[in-house]
Amino acid sequence: MDLSAAAALLQIAGLPLHPLLVHVTVVLTPLTALALGVSAVWPAARRRVGLALPIASVLVALLVPVTVLAGEALADVVGRTASVQRHEELGLMLVPWAVSMVPASLLVWGSDRLQRTARRSRDAVDAHRLAGNRRMLLTAWAIGILGVACAAGTLIVVVLTGDAGARAVWEGVV
Repeated sequence: MDLSAAAALLQIAGLPLHPLLVHVTVVLTPLTALALGVSAVWPAARRRVGLALPIASVLVALLVPVTVLAGEALADVVGRTASVQRHEELGLMLVPWAVSMVPASLLVWGSDRLQRTARRSRDAVDAHRLAGNRRMLLTAWAIGILGVACAAGTLIVVVLTGDAGARAVWEGVV
């Protein structure tokens, strides 16, 4: 497929897809990252967010690479200035962070389900329950740290990417 055909696929009604997708990406990605970070350390938030967190993280993991591809097609049209290249580099860095939120959010959601199930089954012998509680506590801490790390990394990179994109568009204009 030639370059003009690829660029045509990444348009809606003649408008480049990247600026349209960016608005969804710039809202959904930080919200999902914040929900992941808060849910990773606060059980009440984890219960309220529930399955919406893994669903949102899957959407972000799909949306970010499509936005990056649309951005690359747009860069081919408008030219690859230094500021566009910096934005593109940061956008590519966002992909693994966005994808990392999927397993992290599944672990956060799954650990909450397991903890609630364990609390309901109080039939175990006290010694087994004590050992299980220690393991559950260590696992919860590890999952919490992983969730916060994925959320923080994603937030940092999405802010840097957005800032670089805004500079690429508006630098010298305003």
